[in-house]
Amino acid sequence: MIEIRIVQTPKDLNRFIKLPFRIYKNDPYWVAPLIYEQKKYFNPQKNPYYEHSEVNLFIALKNKKVVGRITAHTNTQHNKFHNDKVGFFGFFECIEDQSVADELLNKAFNWLKKKDCDTMRGPMNLSTNHECGLLVEGFDTSPFIMMTHNHSYYLKLLENWGMKKCMDLLAYLLPNQATPEKLLKLTRRLQKRGNFTVRSLSKNKKELRKDLETVFTVYTKAWEKNWGFVPATRKEFQHEIDQIIDVVRPEFFYLAFVEGEPAGFYVALPDYNQVLKKMKGRLLPFGFLKALYYRNKITSLRIITMGVIKEYQKRGIDTVFYTKTFETANNHKKLKIKNAELSWVLENNEMMNKIATHLGGKVHKRYRILDKQIQ
Repeated sequence: MIEIRIVQTPKDLNRFIKLPFRIYKNDPYWVAPLIYEQKKYFNPQKNPYYEHSEVNLFIALKNKKVVGRITAHTNTQHNKFHNDKVGFFGFFECIEDQSVADELLNKAFNWLKKKDCDTMRGPMNLSTNHECGLLVEGFDTSPFIMMTHNHSYYLKLLENWGMKKCMDLLAYLLPNQATPEKLLKLTRRLQKRGNFTVRSLSKNKKELRKDLETVFTVYTKAWEKNWGFVPATRKEFQHEIDQIIDVVRPEFFYLAFVEGEPAGFYVALPDYNQVLKKMKGRLLPFGFLKALYYRNKITSLRIITMGVIKEYQKRGIDTVFYTKTFETANNHKKLKIKNAELSWVLENNEMMNKIATHLGGKVHKRYRILDKQIQ
């Protein structure tokens, strides 16, 4: 017998959060999330996503043991922006048992159907502004920060139930090479010819808040034409910033200006998954000590996001961003950066795929978004 139970109590939430620790017990590449951060994420009082959309968490029990989990959630921001009726699922974890997967997916499907959705899409945790995509290639390395990881059999579970590919997201691994003098000269010419300047994020807290307001403005304008883009509310954006502000290195966070007007932004984060892997999901009693010890032993970056407002594109702003990243990495006094992941890139984004290839990148992981029509 398989029982699907909605998560309503702290005990059930704890079981929901801790299931992956059993699912990936013998997977050397899985990175455990911090348990206390997960609890905050699913707290409607602390996550602003709950202010505009509904989220339901479900667990599957077999012989009284939790063997699977899933979320079913609406996204009013997505549907207003795209004028559609898509519903989403996420946080899917399951033992290798098709009957358990079917029950979980049916539960999410029926809940979304009652919400008048005509498509079920995912995995989204909870939107494209968060972790998303099912890993379908590249199971032999750990994910970079804020990227997902799952067992290879998950794709079969979803496809057997009836889901089909909607879009692939690519992760490129870029080698950290010495920046050629020719490229440095090119970036200087680009800035002069394009009449733009690029600077790092302010280290002053008061100025930092102004810089982040600039990022929010550029992000909203620059990404609006991208597939799957979901405009974050100001509270959501602030919440995401609060999540990463302690791990941001200002020297890898850039802003571009044309005649003083905001034109673009770029964020690369040290791959803190290398630290989280040592902490095994817990900050106490010794997790924070491990975090302090390992934070300067990180050897990779994740180029997490970049945006250039349309009217300022084709000036070479993106080239300057990437050049500054590798120049900074090569001369960093604390971090010994060996490589970087550029992720994620839409498979149909020809410009970004060309840039990644030009930088010496090779696709080392592929993630998939899947759909099923609701009738």
